[in-house]
Amino acid sequence: MTQKLTPKQKALAINLDSSIYGTFAEIGAGQETVRHFFRAGGASQTIAKAMSAYDKDFSDAIYGKEYKNRYVTQQRLRKMLRYEVSLIEERLDRESNPGKRFFSYANTVTTINFDKTMKGHGWVGIRFQTKENEDYNEIVIHVKFIENDATLQQETLGSLGVNLIYGAYHYQDNPRQLIESLYDDIALDKLEIDMIDFSGPVFQYVENRLMSLQLVKLGMTEAVIFNSDGNNMLPADVLYKKNIFAVRGSFRPVTLVNIDMFENGLDMFAKDAGCEKKQTEVLFEITIANLRAFGDIDERDFLDRVDVLAKLGYNILISNFSEYYRMVEYFATFTNKYIGVAMGVNNLLDVFDEEYYKNLSGGILEAFGKFFRKDMRVYLYPYKDPVTHELLDSNNLKVNNNLKELYKYFKINDRIVDIVNINPDYSEIYSREILRKIATNEAGWEDQLPKGVAEMIKERGMFGYREELTFEQFK
Repeated sequence: MTQKLTPKQKALAINLDSSIYGTFAEIGAGQETVRHFFRAGGASQTIAKAMSAYDKDFSDAIYGKEYKNRYVTQQRLRKMLRYEVSLIEERLDRESNPGKRFFSYANTVTTINFDKTMKGHGWVGIRFQTKENEDYNEIVIHVKFIENDATLQQETLGSLGVNLIYGAYHYQDNPRQLIESLYDDIALDKLEIDMIDFSGPVFQYVENRLMSLQLVKLGMTEAVIFNSDGNNMLPADVLYKKNIFAVRGSFRPVTLVNIDMFENGLDMFAKDAGCEKKQTEVLFEITIANLRAFGDIDERDFLDRVDVLAKLGYNILISNFSEYYRMVEYFATFTNKYIGVAMGVNNLLDVFDEEYYKNLSGGILEAFGKFFRKDMRVYLYPYKDPVTHELLDSNNLKVNNNLKELYKYFKINDRIVDIVNINPDYSEIYSREILRKIATNEAGWEDQLPKGVAEMIKERGMFGYREELTFEQFK
């Protein structure tokens, strides 16, 4: 196993590479990253310029004003990176600097405030060349500070910046290793990375959704979000002060049951919240535990699931929230508005299973305090037992005897409501049966999926589908 380098060793390795040359622009917390390069020695071979436009007027004069005076944004960071690279190209003659691979590193952050009510967050990125005169590549990440001391946060930011620059030049051909290396010399409980984006010629074949998956898989963040276009989104931008309606499932594949649950549940949620549907952020959630249900995560299977959801126009949340209360607790960090969760009867029975809450000192009562929080409601979709054909809903499902009164309390107070206007024709659609038919090329599954999904599965060979060959094709 290769020994990990310290930030000082990485900075020195970059400084000793005479082909790497660029600028540092750090706003908000100081010049934590460039300090490593100055102290390592040989910095004159690497640093063309280092600056910190800390004053807003100076910053505006350099990079322009921002909408609503928001400076800690992705837009600000990308503007900084591109402006600084343009200055390098303008001011440094290529003939006088043969073989140079230019870069610009930047960050715009805010650390913990004096009252410690805001932990701080920021954007960090690098725009760089891997070969002389080639187009530039970019890596942009969003970080959330966890430490409770501004000085410690600054030190962590400095190490992260060194790791990013070193990774850009040494691991650009292996983005998974690059992501892992961002935490070299940094403990997971010091910093959270909840968004990453790769772009440029060297990353043209990188699937950013898989990179988001890596963040959750490696414990760097609890959840990531990407939209129907496949773009990674900052959770805070998507969820901040929004009404949120979530549907959890395996979506392997999306069926008419999922859509019936979602559409009718959302109709009820919009009425309960007194808002338009467009004022609600809708998320289809898949958990890491679900992706690992059959062993290691199958990335092809993962992309198949999210591609189908994307085709239908939905935003996707990938999380490590095995328990529902953790998902609701996560949403509550971004909003104090209404939260709705649509689920089937079997899922609600899991919620009322005490086995899931042994890790909590307050057990199931603590979990319910976090789950059934103010302005949160469960929208329950009935389930038809394939053996008895009994239709189960909130009125006849059976929880453990010691939880019956607790269940009644939530039902009487409308914290658990049945989804109405469901299509009874969908009550005997089971995703496992559909998967079996897809894999065995058995007819009849196509009309149990939303419009266009079956065609997509067949065209791309998703979920084990293989077109049956005729004798002439076989020959």
